[in-house]
Amino acid sequence: MAEKAKKEKKVSFGGALFVLLFLCVAMFTQIFVLHQDWVTHITLLLGCLVAGIVAMLSGFTWADVQAGILHGCSIAMLPMLILMLVGVLIASWIPAGVIPTLIYYGLKILSPNVFLVTVCFICCVASLATGSSWTTGATFGVAFMGIGIGLGIPPAMTAGAVVSGAIFGDKMSPLSDSTNLAAGVAEADLFDHIKSMIYTTGPALVISLVIYALLGLKFRGGAVDTSQINTILDGLKANYFISPVALLLPALVVFLAIKKVSGLAVMVIASVAGAIFAIIFQGIGIGEMMSILSNGFKSTTGVASVDSLLSRGGLQSMMWTISLGFIALSFGGILEKTGMLEALLGKISKVVNNVRGLIITHVISALAVNLFSASQYMAIIIPGRMLVPAYKKLNILPQVCSRTCEDSATVTSPLVPWGLCGVYFTGVLGVATVAYLPYTYLALITPLVAILYGLTNKFIWREGEHPAVRTYHDAEVKA
Repeated sequence: MAEKAKKEKKVSFGGALFVLLFLCVAMFTQIFVLHQDWVTHITLLLGCLVAGIVAMLSGFTWADVQAGILHGCSIAMLPMLILMLVGVLIASWIPAGVIPTLIYYGLKILSPNVFLVTVCFICCVASLATGSSWTTGATFGVAFMGIGIGLGIPPAMTAGAVVSGAIFGDKMSPLSDSTNLAAGVAEADLFDHIKSMIYTTGPALVISLVIYALLGLKFRGGAVDTSQINTILDGLKANYFISPVALLLPALVVFLAIKKVSGLAVMVIASVAGAIFAIIFQGIGIGEMMSILSNGFKSTTGVASVDSLLSRGGLQSMMWTISLGFIALSFGGILEKTGMLEALLGKISKVVNNVRGLIITHVISALAVNLFSASQYMAIIIPGRMLVPAYKKLNILPQVCSRTCEDSATVTSPLVPWGLCGVYFTGVLGVATVAYLPYTYLALITPLVAILYGLTNKFIWREGEHPAVRTYHDAEVKA
């Protein structure tokens, strides 16, 4: 009888598919019918409710559903703790001069002869320093749009270069919420995840820069109005500690990452070092510094573009994303522990039982979720959690799964005209998503590189095959 009762605990493929379709429809309704962009948490809670009801109608108990929720939260715990410290790190690195110095030196290399290449590169630096593609687009992006028009460069080309550079940092920066989320979903170490992405994003960026260089050849020799850039440079120089000394902190982070220090410890060390730099070089008082670390830094230079760029950070600023991560991974935990992911995966098991099928399926499913849910977070979480068991079955390291999450979901989110990222960039840059899409080369090339590796089985690391990456066993020993 016990065996029979156990067998009755099974969600059908139709039931699991209904849960996913409900979430997609609910997300679409929330964003495009109700125009409530920032209440995704409630929609996800409804998704958890529906998933729980379907599970209990299929024979599971509330205790089973709750176990799934707690399982999801346990997966979310470390990356969400890191995200808290990301907010603290940003808040300390701005008055410490780190982020202002990175932006300042990036702007100094602006050259009218290679405008599109420079735009993409500077936006890469800015988004890598801030971890925010949206902030980069709203500040540097707006400035570059005006300069591009003065040079006679089509706005769509400039916008494509801006978006390509902006999403680079959103994908590669340890300060980015999507970077931390993808690592958490795939159960990968944060810095292993970032190192793994170099193999796909690196070639995609190089190819993109080459194409921008070729496109820019016919615009060479034009006069450029750099007044907007000079305004930013002057504002940074007059109000912040701008010095190569400030770059010691990013160098410290790189060194610790190479030494395979855990992401949580790296964030603590870098945040404390940033606070010390801010107290010494910017004259911030200890009490004020504590407030900044909690509530974020507010720039008061009087230069609107500088203040917009550097008024951010703080532990509290990450709570929206952290709470979203816990709820989303709770949803994933319900799907996983009640067998819904297994039911969905069972229909494609013949496709994902080899590297080629797994990577291609992951990329395509993430693109589909991006299109239907209009959310890069959902495009990272749903396919990622659904396919984690397949990666484990093939003994593929988790950083390959987390990399593919970003190669498909994060980079393509600005290309969805009705998605949050697409709507945002269209609004701030003044160019329609479908217009800049053909020139957003990083977003177009990165998924193709991921698929190419899947087809050729290159850089698809398995346990024990690659000494430069951490294995499951290493992580267990370190823990």
